[in-house]
Amino acid sequence: MKIHREGYKIIAATLIFIGFLALGIDRFVPIENVRYLLYLALAAEFFWTIYFFRVPNRTVKHNENAILASADGKVVAIEEVVEDEYFKTSCTMVSVFMSPFNVHVNWYPIDGAVTYTQYHPGKYLAAYNPKSSTLNERNTVVVTNKHGQSVLMRQIAGVMARRIISYAKPGDRAKQGAEFGIIRFGSRVDFYLPKEAEIKVKLGDKVVAKKSVIATL
Repeated sequence: MKIHREGYKIIAATLIFIGFLALGIDRFVPIENVRYLLYLALAAEFFWTIYFFRVPNRTVKHNENAILASADGKVVAIEEVVEDEYFKTSCTMVSVFMSPFNVHVNWYPIDGAVTYTQYHPGKYLAAYNPKSSTLNERNTVVVTNKHGQSVLMRQIAGVMARRIISYAKPGDRAKQGAEFGIIRFGSRVDFYLPKEAEIKVKLGDKVVAKKSVIATL
């Protein structure tokens, strides 16, 4: 396991902030037991920040017919919808909600080429709210495989998530299991799949990025 590069500055800033708070506690909190509890809370915050930016070591079992989960989390929606940004037709949406304790790095679900990317500013509704798919800050990435089949991933910010980071650009080569971005602090990833895709998950399932098969083509 390693720490994601996007976390270095935040971890450093958190450490400095906690250091100043610790000095204030030492100076202005006279009760020893209370001081120790506050120190413990600051330490827990610091180690949680490090934990949030962890990048686990996972080996991808390559399968060109499988659509792998791009994110860790819980399946909160599986439904037929009209995707009107790119496909402009009916497709199957599978939504994965990431709690603040899940890994928040995002990986490509299939091999292919990045054919579309688009960032959208927006609100910060709770990520499990169905309206967050169209109203929240979000970023869309589409990968098309060699057979012309496309999968759309939409990174969606939540109440705590205040920055979506995507490295994907049109024309990039997408390799199944390679990183394409990260969402900071609680969020959601929606997958829009061709209707002929065979869904392999059900509501409430916990999925693991790079390991769990969302669907097959």
